[in-house]
Amino acid sequence: MRVHIDDVLEIEEWGDSSAPIGFLAEVPHGATAAAEYHALAAQLESDLPPGLIDFFFVNTDVGAPELGRAVASALVSRGVVGRARLVRCRLPRTFIDTNRVPALATGDLAGGGMTAAVPPYVTAPADLARLDALHRDYVARVDAEVGAALAGGGYVFTPHTYAPRTVGIARVDADIVPALHAAWAPGTAETWPLRPAVDLITTPPGGVSLAPAGLAARVIAGFARLGVDAVENGTYALHPATQGHRLSAGAPGRVLGAELRRDLLVERWDPFTEMRVDPEAAARLAAPFVDGFAAILGRPLDARPDGAES
Repeated sequence: MRVHIDDVLEIEEWGDSSAPIGFLAEVPHGATAAAEYHALAAQLESDLPPGLIDFFFVNTDVGAPELGRAVASALVSRGVVGRARLVRCRLPRTFIDTNRVPALATGDLAGGGMTAAVPPYVTAPADLARLDALHRDYVARVDAEVGAALAGGGYVFTPHTYAPRTVGIARVDADIVPALHAAWAPGTAETWPLRPAVDLITTPPGGVSLAPAGLAARVIAGFARLGVDAVENGTYALHPATQGHRLSAGAPGRVLGAELRRDLLVERWDPFTEMRVDPEAAARLAAPFVDGFAAILGRPLDARPDGAES
């Protein structure tokens, strides 16, 4: 495995560096460590809300990098692809959301379950310029990685994770921290709707699926064998304001997005702390994706070199 890391992103690679990229996992909400939050917060001039790191903890995609890593490495180790890569964003979505198309991700997106590209508590002109430049840098580098994977006949996976419940937060503003603490308070948190364990994000509102043909059904069936409830577009649709939609629409049949519940991936769910991912849980929940991609790449279970089952 080879790793390259800088302030914007981290790239990991498995397999033969001379082979085409057969699989790419892209994690736009991959900044999950408190250190990554503090690194960018220290560069900003805006008067940030007190305790904002609590919003970071409850809203960052804990487990998504580990899930992408597990799928990519397994596809190489099982001989399904000769080379796989993981791109993990290191810019906290608390300040800039690299899964947004900025021109479309403005105003009230709550109806689609979306937040804006830049939250309203970031106000300093220098901050807005800095975050815009970072966003452009990340997207350009992801586009190059995606282009390389597609040119080699590969597929793209964009894993996300979400909190276990849909809480009643009307808007993200300077009062987001007390609003979240009220929503997640014992006795209140349990009243919010429980989300599906797995939600495949494949279809724009009113549109048709842009995912690889048959992949969603294979993945859902794989989770059913594990006793895990998996659905398609149950919580979110493939919103046009997202980069996930842009990538999928630009390469129909080659990109799959997914949301998994964070509490199923971590050792202990606590919304306002830095959580640790359980490696065994990540490997278990990666297995249906591995099997699904292996099937569409022409190496299903019974064609694995070692005959192993997940």
